[in-house]
Amino acid sequence: MTTKQGWQGRVYEDFEVGDVYPHPLGRTVTQNDNIWFSLLTMNTNPIHFDSAYSAQTEWGTPLINSAFTLSLVMGMSVGDISQNAVNLGWDEIRLPNPLYEGDTVYAQSEVLDKRESASRPHQGIVTIRTTGMNQDGLPVITFKRTVLVYKRGYTPKAHRPVLQGG
Repeated sequence: MTTKQGWQGRVYEDFEVGDVYPHPLGRTVTQNDNIWFSLLTMNTNPIHFDSAYSAQTEWGTPLINSAFTLSLVMGMSVGDISQNAVNLGWDEIRLPNPLYEGDTVYAQSEVLDKRESASRPHQGIVTIRTTGMNQDGLPVITFKRTVLVYKRGYTPKAHRPVLQGG
């Protein structure tokens, strides 16, 4: 039997300005996602968890918590963008269309800029624009994210135990 290594994420040298990465997985957002995230983060705006209240708004239904939307779409991009990186910041976060319970979110990212780190010779800095869209292709969030990413040969080694007695 041959063991084959899985995807380990991109390193600095893999990023090229202008590249677009359509992230492979979509995710349908549920009522429970919205309620639990809102309550977990102490967001008391009833538009996220009170259907009777939300019915009185111009949207007529609960809106997905925007912090959940950011977290979900950023998470969708990790395998392609920051598997070997740490976040330095987010900029220009915009919510051009609402996200509703039952919508399915998809995401893609575009490389905007990259440069060597002046203080960390084994890393570089990459700036990405990520867009999350619903099942109809309407953007529900856009943001820029800057990451500090390892160069090839310098990523920490993940702990991988060996299966015993198998």
